[in-house]
Order: sequence, then C-alpha cells, then structure tokens
Amino acid sequence: MIRLGVIGTNWITDRFIEAALASGKYQLAAVYSRTMEQAKAFAAKYDTAECFDSLETMAASEAIDAVYIASPNSFHAPQAKQFLQAGKHVIGEKPLASNFTEVQDLIDVAQQNQVVLFEAMKATYTPNFYAMKQALPKLGKLRKVYLSYCQYSSRYQKYLDGENPNTFNPAFSNGSLMDIGIYPLSTAIALFGEPNSFTAQGALLDSGVDAHGTLVLHYRECDVVVCHSKVSDGIIPSEIQGEQGTLLVDFISECHGVKLHRRGEPVVDLSVAQDENAMRYEAEVFAELVESQQVDHEGLLRSQIVSAIITQAREIIGVRYPADKL
Repeated sequence: MIRLGVIGTNWITDRFIEAALASGKYQLAAVYSRTMEQAKAFAAKYDTAECFDSLETMAASEAIDAVYIASPNSFHAPQAKQFLQAGKHVIGEKPLASNFTEVQDLIDVAQQNQVVLFEAMKATYTPNFYAMKQALPKLGKLRKVYLSYCQYSSRYQKYLDGENPNTFNPAFSNGSLMDIGIYPLSTAIALFGEPNSFTAQGALLDSGVDAHGTLVLHYRECDVVVCHSKVSDGIIPSEIQGEQGTLLVDFISECHGVKLHRRGEPVVDLSVAQDENAMRYEAEVFAELVESQQVDHEGLLRSQIVSAIITQAREIIGVRYPADKL
C-alpha cells in the first residue's frame, strides 16, 4: 500500500484521491496546504493522519512514500524537485513543469535518487486510448490526423471582467497550450512518436498567454493537426484518417468512445467500458511503477518530447513565463 501525500486542495485533488483509493493501491497519509486551517478542512473529508503547511517538513516526513502535486503549473517543478530529493516518488499533474529545462532537471534528479517521476496525463492511460492504438493498423497507411480539445474556461469571464485569474496569468505558467493543448499533443506523441518537425500558431491575450492555437506535427507521410482553445467550445470528435479507414474519437482528453469506419464496411464501435473517473488508470500505472521500482519508463520520454515541443511552440507564438528566465 502506497502512503500518499497530496499538494493542493482543489477539485482535481479530490478527483485524484477518489481514483487512487478506488484502485486499492493507496492510502491517503498527508495533506499540504499553505495554511494549516485549509489543510485540516480538506483532510476532514478523509481519514488522513497528518496535515502540513510546510513543504520542507512534509518532504522529510516518514509518513509518506509518494506525493501527488496539483498546485499551479509554475510550482510543479520546484515542488517535485524538493520531494524527489527527499527520496519520495512523485506524480505531478500535467504539465510536469513550465518548460523543457525543468522537465529534464526533474528526470535527472529522479534518476539520481532512484525514485519514480510520473506525469499525470490521463488521456494516454484509459482503456479506450489503448483500443484506439490497437486499431491503428486497420486504417492502412496513415495520412491525416485531427486531434482537438477546445473548452471554454470557467475563468474566462473573470478575465474579461478585468480580474487576473491564475488560468490566464503567465506568472503561473498557464495558457491554452499548457492547460488544454497538452492533452491532444500528448496523445499524438503517445500514438505516433516524435515528429520530424512542427509548426505552431497561437492568438495571445493581453495578459501574455495564448487563448487558443494550432500545432501541426509533420511526420514522413502524415500530418497531425492539434487544435486547442480556452475561449471556445469544441463539440466534434477527433479523427485519424488512413487509406483504408478512419477512427473517430470522442473527447480526446479521456477517450470516451472510439468508432472505426472502414471503407465499404459497417461502422464498428470499438469503445470499451471505463471508469467514470479516468484518473484511476494513471493512478494504477503510477502505483505499478512504484511497486516495481521502475524509475525508467516510457512516460518520461513522452514528457520530454511534449515539453520540448510546447517550449519551442511558445517561443514561436511569443508566450514567455517567468520560469523561462531562471
């Protein structure tokens, strides 16, 4: 049983705890918040042994084996590094860090301390993702791929009203590509590997982050278009086109459904049942890596490739974070 600590007391932390406990591989052992009052209020919902308002004290605690980090994006890397150096395994919410340099540094620290570092990218661990991946050979030679995740942010009206919510503030390493586009981009890399090259476009808000944008990943015989937005809603499925057929995928960030359209044949629904809380699968994979002490795993290479692309794409479209200057 993995004794889990959590950093962050928002809704996504609740969802991950729910998923982790449902897997039967974890017990919630510790909660961190900036104030002890907030930590205790959050922990009261669970049978939690310890609460912390000091990251240093929590990292040194013998009460936890691993930590889940769900703080604002800009805090992911420094907090993860602190716990990796303390010999704790780390599962960090996406994005793993603000830029490629930070991601590489975290991987180096994890290797040095022989602990597991894992990016919580639920899109690439669901049963329907694997159903999609297994179906690719049925499409014949791949030619065109369109992966889209566009979701109007619940905080956008606050931004329009003149407030400065974290989700549109470069100080917290936010923006559409980092928060939304990372889902279809990570899916593309998990399916097709590193592209030969890519192009990037984005529309910036006055705050300095991207509101929406497009990446085109160029492979030898196939282009993958990645569309993302935090200021509009997308309702059409993603699509993978081959010479023999096409796959349609609903809600690419969780792969709710997969349908195969082969030319001249009836449509086949390849969807499989999966947990309503898609975070369960990433929690299970992380637990398996920790239990087997598998410090080297394929997820690290994917995180490196994705972070390198996002870092370069931000440079192209003009999104700069304070973390980039460190």
